[in-house]
Amino acid sequence: MSDCGACAREEDRYQRIREALRSLPQRTPPADLTLRLRLTASKVRARAMGGASPWRRWRERFRLGLGNLMRPLALPLAGGVCSAVVLFSALAPTFTSTFAANKAPSRWDVPTMLNTQAMVKCMAPVAFGEASVDVDLQIDEGGRIVNYSIVNATGPMSAELRRTIQNNLLFTEFWPATSFGRPISGTIHVSFRSSHIDVRG
Repeated sequence: MSDCGACAREEDRYQRIREALRSLPQRTPPADLTLRLRLTASKVRARAMGGASPWRRWRERFRLGLGNLMRPLALPLAGGVCSAVVLFSALAPTFTSTFAANKAPSRWDVPTMLNTQAMVKCMAPVAFGEASVDVDLQIDEGGRIVNYSIVNATGPMSAELRRTIQNNLLFTEFWPATSFGRPISGTIHVSFRSSHIDVRG
């Protein structure tokens, strides 16, 4: 300001205007100013709507009432909707059905479905011959073998081979299949090999 005389004079002029405004007496608005403003606005609105149809007047009245009603609710409503969307988005993955999940089966999985297949409970270490045999077993609701059928065999079916299969099945116990927690009859597939035994439900 010391380097520019015009700037200093302009600043001095603004300063005198501010002091003059501060020196003005404070005036309080009349008590009925709000009422007079509302009456004036109502008259102007009545003149504007004077030639309007009853349908338009009803629509304008409805829009005004709705605006006055929704204005205090707009912020809480928007906050509630946003909170609900965020909460639902966070909890939505927990509602996914297990049947919709694409998971590879694992032998370490504990069966949690409503229906389970029959399973081997224990098996006696009875030696098996050199042949390989696939057997389908029918298990009742008590875990007992009801019937069996030889599906496939690598060698000829001899009486000795049948006795070996029967001896193995005689000392084998099974868990029955279940449906909704109740034991039911089911089928299990057993493959006898010379070195090991494979069991499939």
